Amino acid sequence: MSVKTEKEKKTKKTKHKKNKVSREQQLEKNIEELTLQLSEMEDKHVRLKAEFDNFRKRKEKEIINLFRYEGEDVIKNMLSIADDLDRMKDAVDHPEHKDSSDSIKKGMDLILQKIHKLFEERGIESFCEVGDILDSELHDALMVREEEGKKENEILEVFEKGYKYKDRIIRHAKVVVKKA
Repeated sequence: MSVKTEKEKKTKKTKHKKNKVSREQQLEKNIEELTLQLSEMEDKHVRLKAEFDNFRKRKEKEIINLFRYEGEDVIKNMLSIADDLDRMKDAVDHPEHKDSSDSIKKGMDLILQKIHKLFEERGIESFCEVGDILDSELHDALMVREEEGKKENEILEVFEKGYKYKDRIIRHAKVVVKKA
C-alpha cells in the first residue's frame, strides 16, 4: 500500500503542478487580454477627445463667421437698389433727357454717394470695370461679342457690378466679354 500511496502522492503533485502552471498561464493570458483592451480603450479615448476638439473648433469658427457676415443679406438686398439708381442715372445722362434732368441727376448722385459711403463703412467693395479681363471667380459672362482692338476675354460692358463683403464675394459681376 505504501507504494500505491507514494504513486498517488506523485500523481497529485504532478496534477497540482500542472494546475499551478496552467493557472499561471491563464492569469498571464488574462493580463495580456486586459492590457490589450486597456490600450484599445485608451486609443478610443484619445480619438474621441481629438474628434470633440475638432468639432468644438469647427463650431467656434462657424459662430465667428456668423457674426462676421451677419449683415450680408441686408447688403445683398441693397445692391439691387444701387443698381437701379445706377441705371436711372445712365438713362438720365442720355442726350434725349439732358434738359430736364439736372436736378434729378443731382438727387440721384446724393443718394448714390450715401449708399457708397455706407458700403465703404461696412467693408463692401464693388469691382469690375470695362477693360478688365474676365475672371471666373469674380465675373459671370452673360454674353460674348466681337469687337476690334480688344483683347481676348476683355470685359466690353458691365450689366451689374460685382461686390465683395470683407473677404467674401457676395455677388459676381455680370458682364459682356470679347471672344475670338
